[in-house]
Amino acid sequence: MYGVVFRDVLITMLSKQIQKALNDQIQREANASYFYLAIASWCEYRGLDGSANFFYKQSEEERGHMLKIFHYINEAGGHAYTPLIAKTPREYKNITSIFELALKQEMDNTRSINKVVEICLKAKDYSTFNFLQWYVAEQHEEERAFKTILDKIKIIGVDGKGIYLIDKEIEKLAEKE
Repeated sequence: MYGVVFRDVLITMLSKQIQKALNDQIQREANASYFYLAIASWCEYRGLDGSANFFYKQSEEERGHMLKIFHYINEAGGHAYTPLIAKTPREYKNITSIFELALKQEMDNTRSINKVVEICLKAKDYSTFNFLQWYVAEQHEEERAFKTILDKIKIIGVDGKGIYLIDKEIEKLAEKE
């Protein structure tokens, strides 16, 4: 890391390696946002309004995560890049598979955040390390939420009234956020 004085304020410059890692994370967060948006649409089309609301909120949350990193990079003297968005699926097998895919996506995101944290520690960039601690805690919450939903699906089931009850449970989670 190095610094530059701009308008009498010292701006810490991110190393190229950390800037790249953070821009890669922006890409992941943007893709997650669109992935959840696609799932929300799938749910809404099938009358699963509680699940649709939950995933619309998840999509917005991921976009917020992306923007938070975007601003951090620029504020730390780096250059954030607008991400290319990967194509998202339009069809899903069932509600169980959506939450399994979402949990996998969150677990992959956790691994990615942890890699960026590791890069920061090796580079002794404690400011970025500190910034990322919020993401570490957030990922723990996200994984826990999706595991809880999958546990409820397993207990209640999705046959007959089960899908209705699951959708209502998920709606309650959406209202809490």
